Amino acid sequence: MARLKKKADPISDQARALTDQIAALESEIKKLDTQIHRAPTPKFRSTALPHGATVARTAEPPPAPKAAAHEPVFEKINQEPLQARGGDESAGRYNELGVRKYDLPALWNRLRNHLRGPTTTNPRLVNYLAAGGVHGLRPMRYEKRVARNRFIALVVILFLVLLGIISLFVHSH
Repeated sequence: MARLKKKADPISDQARALTDQIAALESEIKKLDTQIHRAPTPKFRSTALPHGATVARTAEPPPAPKAAAHEPVFEKINQEPLQARGGDESAGRYNELGVRKYDLPALWNRLRNHLRGPTTTNPRLVNYLAAGGVHGLRPMRYEKRVARNRFIALVVILFLVLLGIISLFVHSH
């Protein structure tokens, strides 16, 4: 009889524990939110007189100061080229108009980093998945082997199709 029982799945157990924690935190947030809404308005003490009387905060906002009509403020912009400013480390990256030059090594590094993909945030989980340490999931080695075999089969079929088309084209002429 004991052999008929399924083993507990550690991932679903962990997910169940996390959902219980989330539910507990949400209930605590709701409880604190209701306490905040029931709390009376704060009273402020005068800073000029430390032991003075407290003043209750009013619900209406203070009157906004009247906007005085004045001239717009303009900033002076330095328009001389970067090389004349003394930017030695960035002088090779920008042309005389201040526009960035085309940088092939930086483009190659950005492209390589984009294609590489993000780094893993949990390397232990990756190791478990790669080694087949989680029960019920196939190891990554197996999945890679299946994908590699599919790719090889597709290349062989494509090669044979192209060889057939070339042979038909050669024999017809």
